[in-house]
Amino acid sequence: MPKLTFLLLFSAFAMGQASSAPLQQARDTPAPATEPASLTIPAGTKVPVALKHAISTKSGREGDAVYAETTFPVVLDNKVLIPAGTYVQGKISHIQRPGRIKGRAEVLIHFTTLIYPNGYTVMLPGSVENVPGADKTSMKGQEGTIQQDSQKGEKIGTVASAAGTGAVIGGLSQGGKGAAIGAGVGGAVGTVIALLTRGNDVKLDTGTTLEMFIQRAVEIDPGRIVTAVK
Repeated sequence: MPKLTFLLLFSAFAMGQASSAPLQQARDTPAPATEPASLTIPAGTKVPVALKHAISTKSGREGDAVYAETTFPVVLDNKVLIPAGTYVQGKISHIQRPGRIKGRAEVLIHFTTLIYPNGYTVMLPGSVENVPGADKTSMKGQEGTIQQDSQKGEKIGTVASAAGTGAVIGGLSQGGKGAAIGAGVGGAVGTVIALLTRGNDVKLDTGTTLEMFIQRAVEIDPGRIVTAVK
């Protein structure tokens, strides 16, 4: 074989080997991990929030806006779904003042919107699961109605206190018989006072902690979630 022909064949072989090396390397190199197109906040997720303004059954109305802020991040599979400092907006769906004879104060809140620190907004169905930051309240029903605790014992105490005071006054004025009359009059007065006095209103001060319950799975865009800087 002529030397020139041998050199040409060798060069062609070498070039073929060189061109196939990057291709083989590309096959062996793992593809970079891609960000998922969306993340899902699962149904049933519980999110701690703090109220940004006070709510009271004395002054509140159905349809009033509710504003809160998340106090702790929600994380799933090492992904932050809801960072701390995310704003939460909702409304009062039902409100009831306490009755004079019966009926406790109650308020029903539904959360409707998450507003991330960068303005990214997500619609959601959320309710109140628990109110760890409020005294003398309890949860009523599955919808998350916040209800004032019963005051039956307090009203009985009012009647008893008035009866006792009447007995003392009657006893001082007319002896034992006067004490009995005074007790009866005092008890009647105490009953009237108890009947005319409304029960306690539900009062949720600014900063009260609530536990929001997300009722249905919510999809979010991972590229638009920004952790709040405190």
